[in-house]
This record gives sequence, structure tokens and C-alpha cells, in this order.
Amino acid sequence: MSVIKDMKVSIKRIPQSRISQVDFNNLPFGRVFADHMLVCDYKNGAWGAPEIMPYGKFEIFPCITALHYGQAIFEGMKAFKNQDGDAWLFRPEENFKRMNLSAWRMCMPEITHEIFIDGLKELVRLDSNWIPTQEGASLYVRPHMFGTDEYVGIKPSDNYRFVIFSCPVGAYYPEPVGLWATRKYVRANEGGTGEAKAAGNYAASLLGAREARDRGLNNVMWLDGHDHAYIEECGTMNMFFVINGTVVTPNLSGTILHGITRDSVLTLLEDHGIPVEVRRVSMAEIKEAFANGTLEEAFGAGTAATIAHVDRIGFEDEPHMILPKIEDRKISNMLLRELADIRTGRIEDKHNWMVKI
Repeated sequence: MSVIKDMKVSIKRIPQSRISQVDFNNLPFGRVFADHMLVCDYKNGAWGAPEIMPYGKFEIFPCITALHYGQAIFEGMKAFKNQDGDAWLFRPEENFKRMNLSAWRMCMPEITHEIFIDGLKELVRLDSNWIPTQEGASLYVRPHMFGTDEYVGIKPSDNYRFVIFSCPVGAYYPEPVGLWATRKYVRANEGGTGEAKAAGNYAASLLGAREARDRGLNNVMWLDGHDHAYIEECGTMNMFFVINGTVVTPNLSGTILHGITRDSVLTLLEDHGIPVEVRRVSMAEIKEAFANGTLEEAFGAGTAATIAHVDRIGFEDEPHMILPKIEDRKISNMLLRELADIRTGRIEDKHNWMVKI
């Protein structure tokens, strides 16, 4: 048994670690899982004691709420090792806050700080050997919660399960990405669940993403649901553009995710005195900037993607806009390098983003 502040957590260790089977120099994203997971159930109006156990299957009934009515939310975060071999998490308190905002929007109970933060630390500490040290690699951590009522009826579940598991990963986008903007599909509308990290948002994005891939691009760059004219986000990251030396990014309108990496990027840009505009960004503006040669960079920011260079942008059936060479992109390359250096302890963490395990 271990203690999470005032809460006891039972730990059942895996008999034999699977870590020797992993090639850490060739890590696919989200396919290899660490030894343990944390599980905690919500019943009778309260969270029970969390358990850490070997990663594996658990039983669910075919009628549970999450499978039929979509009560499912999640977070994505990463753990790193610094130059001394210590394990650190990047801004976990922000993930905790955002998960509870998602829970509120989806009529789910808030998770407690002790279970989320302290349980997270206990789990990552136990599996700290799974944190890769290769450049660009990390331990991706996935907290998630879903409704477990055994009932077929449209109402919020009374029972829930909270789970955290982790997986060592390499780069989500190992190469620059191409994005497709279209009026054909909509990810979110005002008043909807767009700013919640809800599973259904991602299910709704899959068809558009498949069509983007059919067009030789990687993903969709979503437009707003009202005018079908303003850029919102990509399915895996918030969007940034550098136009004539100014970084421009869509404002948080209630339909896009409050990205933690997005917030970190804005802070670093301010640190460097780089001009930033947080506002509506139309597809017409991006096309005009490309045409007159002032669209200098485009990139996405997200936990999985970190900083992902965008080298092509398509709009409907128009020819792709081919952006400047990656090596010429001063701002996004600086951000990618500086975030990596902060996370691995190579430079000072001025904003106290890193939390030691």
C-alpha cells in the first residue's frame, strides 16, 4: 500500500516488466504501453480509493453510458527526464483544471486533486524507467474518465471510471504536415462541446481527416461552424501563423480547445518580444498573405504534436499553398527548441512549468 496524502492507494506490481521488449530507438506513437495503470471508480456520489495495477483489460458491460451516449473525456500530457535523470511532468495542474472543465460540460463529476495529481505522480514514479531519454521522445500520459451506468436511457451516468495509463512515444508528426481546410465538415459550433476534451469531438473529426489523407494531406484545419470562413484548430493541435513578422492565432471562442502548449507558446513569444495577435483568422486572410509573400510560417501546437511545422495548406479543391522551407522558420524552430530545452532541464524553467515526480 502507498499513501496519496490522506488517501490509501493499493499497488499491485506487474510480476515481470515488459520494458525489455521495447525498442526505445523506434517508438511508434500510442502503440506501446507502460507496465501499470491507475483505476478509480465513482459510486454513490463519491470517488473511491484509487488502485494501481498492471496495465491490461478490464470488464465493462455492453450497456454502459459511455458506449451509447458518449460520456467520455480525456487529457493528454507528457513526462520527461532531465539531464540528471530525474522525472518531471509538464504543467500537470493545467491538465487537472481542464479535465474538470470538460467534466462539467459533459455532466460528469469533478475528479479530486489527490486522485489526479498525486495518483498521476505515483503512477509515473512507479513506471519512471519507461520515460525515454532519446531526443524528441517522452512518456505520453493519458488520464480519461467515462460513464459506467448499466442503463440504456438518456441521462447522465451515476457511476464513472477514471483511468490513467502511459506510453513511451516518439514524435507524433515526424515530418512536416499538410492540412486541408474545407466548408464541407464542421467540428464544433457555439454552445457545443468544442472546448471540452470530449471523445465525441474526435469521432466527429475522423471523416474529414480521412478525406484530407485521400487528398495527400495529413489532417483537417477546421473552419468555424457559422460562417465557414474562420480558422479554428487542427484535429490534433492549435494553429499559429506568422504573417509579416507577427504571430497570429485564433482566439478562444468556446469552440476550440484551451491548449496548454498553445498557452506556453504565447508566453514564450511574449518573453522574446515577438508581436502576437490573438483574434479571428480567416481563410481569406491566409490565402492573401500567401499570395503576397507575407505568410512566413504556419505551425501547430499541442501536447502530442509539440510544435508541428505545416508545409502545405489546401483549401477545398484549390491548389495547395506551399510554405517556406523549414530551416528558414526562425520563430517555430525557436519555440520547438526552447520547449524541448525547458522540458529536459537544459535551460532554466522561468515559469515553473515543470513538476518533479
